[in-house]
Amino acid sequence: MPRLGPDPFIHADCEITDSRFGAFCEVGRGSRIAHSTLGDYSYCDRYADIANAQIGKFANMAAFSRIGATDHPLDTAACHHFLYRSDDYWEDAARDEEFFTHRRSRIANIGHDTWIGAGAMIKPEVTLGHGAVVASGAMVTKDVAPYTIVAGTPARVLRLRQPHHIAERLMALAWWDWPHDALRMALPDFRELSAEAFLERYA
Repeated sequence: MPRLGPDPFIHADCEITDSRFGAFCEVGRGSRIAHSTLGDYSYCDRYADIANAQIGKFANMAAFSRIGATDHPLDTAACHHFLYRSDDYWEDAARDEEFFTHRRSRIANIGHDTWIGAGAMIKPEVTLGHGAVVASGAMVTKDVAPYTIVAGTPARVLRLRQPHHIAERLMALAWWDWPHDALRMALPDFRELSAEAFLERYA
């Protein structure tokens, strides 16, 4: 694989619609991304499905993860997509554009330095705080606090990734906004130091 750079590296067989990518982004094979933004250094592995999402920097999205999974109407007599994709079925019926506009307005917000495990699903209008982790196969239906690890269906708090006082200092440091060269200079410390020791050196 070539070294990542300012332009996104998009693998084969992807479907990209109305989406924007920051520097050093990578999109895994067969992924589908629609009406979304990925911040610098964020990536998704194979066959991720992302729709109507605002994703921060350094987000890690594993294979087969799904963010902003769209809903079907539940209050109507039918829930099938013939209700809103009507032009796929009849020549004289129009798409329900109001339905699609409403669907696109329900943004999922994914913070910086997050990790979404393989096969996990994040529902529309859910916010993952900075540093949050979602276990593989989890179904996230409610907001997740920063630096918190959740698991299960529906997802529940498993434990903290970092204690609150460390999480607050990491968010104040906002290392995800550092220039590329500064990240490279600090790379040995990112690798070797605990979060607390890293903060003592850089905060």
